[in-house]
Amino acid sequence: MKKKLIWIFILPVIGWLTISVKLEKSLLYDRHTLKDTYKYGKGKREFQWNKIKNKIDSLIVFENKAKEFGVLNNYRNRNGWVPVADSAHQNIHYRETQDKYGVRRNQAIPFYRRENLTVPERYGRDGMLVSVISDSADYLLVSPATFKGEWIVPAKYVNRLGGGDFRKLVFVDRTNQNAVTLERGDTTWLIRSMNPITSGVKRPPFYWETPVGIYVVIGKLEKMFYLQDGKNELAGYAPWASRFSGGAYLHGIALTYPNKTVYEYSWSLGTIPRSHMCVRNATSHAKFIFDWASIGKALVIVFD
Repeated sequence: MKKKLIWIFILPVIGWLTISVKLEKSLLYDRHTLKDTYKYGKGKREFQWNKIKNKIDSLIVFENKAKEFGVLNNYRNRNGWVPVADSAHQNIHYRETQDKYGVRRNQAIPFYRRENLTVPERYGRDGMLVSVISDSADYLLVSPATFKGEWIVPAKYVNRLGGGDFRKLVFVDRTNQNAVTLERGDTTWLIRSMNPITSGVKRPPFYWETPVGIYVVIGKLEKMFYLQDGKNELAGYAPWASRFSGGAYLHGIALTYPNKTVYEYSWSLGTIPRSHMCVRNATSHAKFIFDWASIGKALVIVFD
């Protein structure tokens, strides 16, 4: 009988309460599984368990303070193009407007200071998790899980989730090009999969980095069709796609027309960022996430 491995981390004190996080390997998906530390080229890569446990700690603190949760929503600018932020500038080469934090205006959500509801100070990304502190008329006071502060946001840009209970987490590590899924048990966080991925690369105007942050799984497509770069013609589709921010999905190995074969694995997984913005997985791992992570109840946490 195999022994289960358990990591115990004693985390910072919150008031008088000390939180203890336990990570236990209990895989539900066991294909293409990586070791905790593994070779890559002449060096090595790893699962950054210390960073992951710190982020779980911060998430628990955030959840304990929140009375209500929400998810930012402006997919394909369906709630309207946002005003130009006070800190925004336009890149002269590809005409893309960004705030000083690198968040693009396209599909963004305006974040206002209380003292200035005329011009947003910065942008939030579609799909980001926020706590809803209060509401007034057509505005909400929110606190994002990704960065600090309390901000005024027009209510139309927030889908309210109620109390929330985020027991399933997908961690995407851009540095090591791997992903781990975790599920909260009674006394431990259960490690459900440990796999190679390929994240987005910044090569505008068609390729963008997978954005760092804490997001909610907000949509699913068994087939996520995509267009040829700069054209209005179908290029192919990616299977088992779970959307978490703008056009960013967790998905399987994409097929490109005229080829109609869906492959299980690609040599590029676990190498370097290569995708348009999505997180590419082995197709069966994407299917596992698709079935396992419920819309509005699971989080995707992207970090370096």
